[in-house]
Amino acid sequence: MRIFYKKSLQSMMDSAEKHALKKTLGALDLTLLGIGCVIGTGIFVLTGMAAAKYAGPAITISYALAGFACVFAALAYAELASMVPVAGSAYTYSYISMGELVAWIVGWGLILEYAVGASTVAAGWSGYVVGILKSVGLAIPDSLTKVPSQGGIVNLPAVCIALFVGALLTRGIKESANLNRILVAVKLSAIFIFLFVAAPHIDTANWSNFMPFGFSGVATGAGAIFFAYVGFDAVVCAAEECRNPNRDLPIGLIASLFICTVLYITVAAVLTGIVPYTTLNNPEPLASALRANGSHIGSALVATGAIAGLTTVILVLMYGQSRIFFVMSRDGLLPQFFSRLHPKFQTPHISTIIIAFAVAIISGFTPINTMGNLTSMGTLLAFIMVAIGVMVMRRTKPEVERPFRCPAVYVVAPIAILSCGYLIFELIKQTGLPFLIWGIIGLVVYFGYMSYRKRSLEVQ
Repeated sequence: MRIFYKKSLQSMMDSAEKHALKKTLGALDLTLLGIGCVIGTGIFVLTGMAAAKYAGPAITISYALAGFACVFAALAYAELASMVPVAGSAYTYSYISMGELVAWIVGWGLILEYAVGASTVAAGWSGYVVGILKSVGLAIPDSLTKVPSQGGIVNLPAVCIALFVGALLTRGIKESANLNRILVAVKLSAIFIFLFVAAPHIDTANWSNFMPFGFSGVATGAGAIFFAYVGFDAVVCAAEECRNPNRDLPIGLIASLFICTVLYITVAAVLTGIVPYTTLNNPEPLASALRANGSHIGSALVATGAIAGLTTVILVLMYGQSRIFFVMSRDGLLPQFFSRLHPKFQTPHISTIIIAFAVAIISGFTPINTMGNLTSMGTLLAFIMVAIGVMVMRRTKPEVERPFRCPAVYVVAPIAILSCGYLIFELIKQTGLPFLIWGIIGLVVYFGYMSYRKRSLEVQ
């Protein structure tokens, strides 16, 4: 009956002490990690695609809906993060509150959130790089920038950025956090340049058909862009590398979510105001919209900021996935080599290298739309489980100290579950079958590995 086994909080803490990671991050680092991950593909790529295909100018409402769901999930995360300052995010919280099988399902879903999410962003990064190179007369052959289903051989720029970030992450989180600070500053500057240059060109006629696909399209759009908010979830993955997790994790979670939601809604409103929404279904909508309004310098600056911004997203997502694999391996649900630390850098280098190659392969050969919707499904599943977990822990572990307490938890958590569940329902229409297949594969892997592990222990 191991599938119902729950790890104790003390055993989680003991494991974290035994396999110690360097504690180098503070509240500002965590907030910037959140912004580094949240502000990326959502603004620079999927805002245009979701507006063109699902929501029209009402993409602003889509972002508000997604942000609304995230606020309630973030409050649940903040309580559990301060209470259980251990890496692993929703996987760890599910293991403590609901048992091993649920934890595995959540961990398997988090692969969609992090590894597949990083692949989606790498594909978006490639689109901006190719656009900049074309503008200066350095065109890369289409066969090396498109996946096979689009008539190419491989998306080579996406493969290269995935491998570069993987190499950087093996050197340590402090070095990666320092680079993240610089790149976050660059991409925020690019966003403000876009707003400054674009605002005078807003034509309210572009908003006249505000909700062309109805509210259902708005909801589908919210689900499609939802994975853009995974950054605040990635903050929790840094729990064991945080100097004061009980205080800094809730600050990083809530501050990054608030700042990013405001920026998303503002940029979406301006973008759909300067060009018709029907022209935005391309890999670089902000830059192309500025070019359409005659601002080639602004377009180049925004594209440069987008490259910096998307790089930070890839970095944080791959970082989060490596830490989740690290904890799952430490708990015995994955082979031990996933939790081995580099003797010099003290990072889970084998896990990071495997993830880098996986992201490179997925981004190099898979269409971006399929990846984006699967990422949103994995994220929403994790948020629902965290909301359930915080209520379960209130009942089963009322005596444990909670430096941050979710206000009105039996109101906030059910709202998070319902809002995230609604978005999943909308996304099932688009990606239900691939998500179901992914879940079945996960169960086969779990029971197969547990059977192998049991036989190995019997032999020993």
